Amino acid sequence: MKYVVVLSDGMAGRPLEELGGRTTLEAADTPNMDLLAKTSELGMASMVPEGMAPGSDTANLSVMGYDPKIYYTGRSPLEALSIGAAMEDTDVSFRCNLVTLSEEDCPYEEQRILDHSSDEISSKDAAVLLDSLKEGLKRDGYEFYAGTSYRHLLIQKEGKVTELTPPHDILTKQIGPYLPEDLVLLEMMQRSYEILKNHPLNIERKAKGLNPANSAWFWGAGKKPALTSFEERTGRKGVMISAVDLLKGIAAGAGMESVIVEGANGGLHTNYRGKAEAAVKALTQGGCDFAYIHVEAPDEMGHQGNIRDKISAIEHVDREVLKTVTDGLEAAGEDFRLLLLPDHPTPVKVRTHTGEAVPYLLYDSTLKAAGEAAYNERTAAQTGNNWPEGFRLLGHLLQEDIC
Repeated sequence: MKYVVVLSDGMAGRPLEELGGRTTLEAADTPNMDLLAKTSELGMASMVPEGMAPGSDTANLSVMGYDPKIYYTGRSPLEALSIGAAMEDTDVSFRCNLVTLSEEDCPYEEQRILDHSSDEISSKDAAVLLDSLKEGLKRDGYEFYAGTSYRHLLIQKEGKVTELTPPHDILTKQIGPYLPEDLVLLEMMQRSYEILKNHPLNIERKAKGLNPANSAWFWGAGKKPALTSFEERTGRKGVMISAVDLLKGIAAGAGMESVIVEGANGGLHTNYRGKAEAAVKALTQGGCDFAYIHVEAPDEMGHQGNIRDKISAIEHVDREVLKTVTDGLEAAGEDFRLLLLPDHPTPVKVRTHTGEAVPYLLYDSTLKAAGEAAYNERTAAQTGNNWPEGFRLLGHLLQEDIC
C-alpha cells in the first residue's frame, strides 16, 4: 500500500456574497475531487491546536502527525533546516520577508504594509536585494540566509525568542503598533527601508508595474527544532514535494527526502503537474511508501484577496495534481490511500490564516464505500466525522496509531 497526502495550502475559506454564499472551494470546478468524494470518507479536522496561532507551520506539523504542542519551536527554525543554516541550541532564527511598504511621505512607523510577498518576487530578484541587506545591515552576531521568493532568514547568535507579527496579518495597516520592541531588530528594519526603497532593482520593478520589495520584516522567531524521524515513527519511507522552505524544513527535521521540482515556485503559476509526477515516480520507482505533496498557491491567492485566482489555484490542484497522482498510481497497479485537505483556511476577505477546522477527503483505492456528492467545507461538515486533534488524522490514513 502506498500513501499520499495532497496538501492544498489555505484552500478552505468562508462563504462569499460574490459567489452566492459559496466558498471558493465550492465555486471551483473540481470534477476529480468530486469523483473521489463519491467513494471516500469526508470529514473535518482541527489542525491548529487551541491557543496556538493558525500558521502553516503548526498546521502542517499536525498534518504530518506531529503534535504542535510538543514539537513546535517556531516557524523560522524549520525553514533554517531547509536552507542549511546551522543553528546552535542558543541561536534564534527569524523569518525575514521582503515586503512592500506604501512609500508615503511619512516616518517609517506610519508606513502601511501593502504586500507581504512583493508581488511574489522571484528568487533571483530577491537574492540581489538580500545581498544589499547583508552588506548594509552587517553586524556581529546576526547573519542573513537567502531562501525562496520573498521568504528569507536572519539568525541571531545567543538570541531571545521575541513575539512578532506576521506581515500577512496586517495588510493595509500602519506598521507602527506591530514593530518589534527589540531595538536592534527595529533599527535593522528601518535601515532596510532606506537601503531598498531606491534600490535600482526596485525602481525597475515599479517601472514594470510590480510592487517593490522595499523593507525587511522579521517574524516567526524560534529556537532549533527537534523532530523525531518520520520513518522511525511510521515505518514508512517518506518524500516531501514542496516549493517552500517551511515544508522542506519539516521534511529535513523528520529525516524525509525532499524532491526539488523544476518550475515549482510557491505561486499561482507553479509546476503543479511536475509535483504530482515527482510523487508518482518516488512511490513507484524511488522506493518510497509515503508522499506529501504541498501546493502553496491557494494560500497565496487567499492572502492577496483574489477570489478568481484562488478558485483557479484550486482547479489546478484538481486537474494537475490530484488527477495526475491517481491516474499514475492506478496505471502502475499500486494500491494506495490518499488524504486531500488544506492545512488551515485562508479566506479571501480576511486575507490571512484562520483556525477553523478544515475539510478532508480520505480515499482508499481498494475500497468503494458510499461517500458524498462533492468535496467541500459544507459536505465534509455534514458527515459528522470530526478530528478535534488533527495530528491524529495521519494515523487514520496509515491505519495505525502512531501517536
